[in-house]
Amino acid sequence: MIKRTVLFFLVAAFCLSFFSFDKTSPDRIQQKAIKTIIIDPGHGGHDAGAKGQYSYEKDICLDVSLKVGAMIEKQFPDIKVLYTRKTDTYPALHARANFANENKGDLFLCIHVNSAPMKRVSEQIGTKKVTYYVGKGKNRKKKTKDVPQYRYYNLPSTAKGTETYIWGAGKTDDKELAVRENASMLTEDNYKEKYGELDPTSPEFIALSLLKTKQYFKRSATLAGYVQDEFVKVGRVDRDVKQRPVGIWVLQATAMPSVLVETGFISNPEEEKYLNSEEGQKELSTCILEALKKYIAWLEEKQETDIKDSNTQSSSPLPELDAKAFLEMIEHKEKQGRTK
Repeated sequence: MIKRTVLFFLVAAFCLSFFSFDKTSPDRIQQKAIKTIIIDPGHGGHDAGAKGQYSYEKDICLDVSLKVGAMIEKQFPDIKVLYTRKTDTYPALHARANFANENKGDLFLCIHVNSAPMKRVSEQIGTKKVTYYVGKGKNRKKKTKDVPQYRYYNLPSTAKGTETYIWGAGKTDDKELAVRENASMLTEDNYKEKYGELDPTSPEFIALSLLKTKQYFKRSATLAGYVQDEFVKVGRVDRDVKQRPVGIWVLQATAMPSVLVETGFISNPEEEKYLNSEEGQKELSTCILEALKKYIAWLEEKQETDIKDSNTQSSSPLPELDAKAFLEMIEHKEKQGRTK
């Protein structure tokens, strides 16, 4: 009996020792690539966003976001899906970023609709006789000529297609999108209290933002690429992945991989019809879901590699930093600059 007891403990000790060094032990088990996804339907409430002939950006953003979220929940029941809004309300931009950071999101997915200016055109509608004089004194003569008459009007934009934005660096672009997407930020109550005396175009702001977000750049770019690839498969015009070094607050202030998807042009009647249709919204949502599947598979593969090489830089994540702390850092940097 004693021998059996001793033998049992020896075997137990051996197993415990063996599994403590095994890579499949509890403290070495691979974590899920994504646990929480934050979906941000752009605009909302008093901020309607871009306007088409009969619809508003805010409504399309919400419809597509809810469809994407439902598809994700069905495909990945173990992933928590949270929304910055689920109704026609307007969460302030800083609140959206804070919500994502406080809930420790692993991915921030922002849904928007694009818009382009109308095209100014002219059409000749006839001529008009105009009298004029040549010469002076006795040599002055009266003459007439036909002057073309034009009608000027605007035509809807023909711009179409999808593009996906990420927070990036080193690429200069016009600020039309930045102004449009962040215009509502300037109208919020206590603007300076929330955002501080920051200049998103300043070198200091950009440098600090880059330090904060460089960890997520590759992941954001990878997902954005997958999104655009899926849109191309269904025949959408590919306007490519674009980096935005300044101007889109929710991409700057979220401490996680973040993408902003411009699903189409509401300023184009053909696109507006597509964006408002059940078929179009389902197709857009399915494309985003398929891109997410590929992104998760890529992350899991990357995670396996990181586990095998725990000394790589990618296995040492940057400490979390919420938007408020980030702004305080920026303000402190600016104060130091002013005192020099």
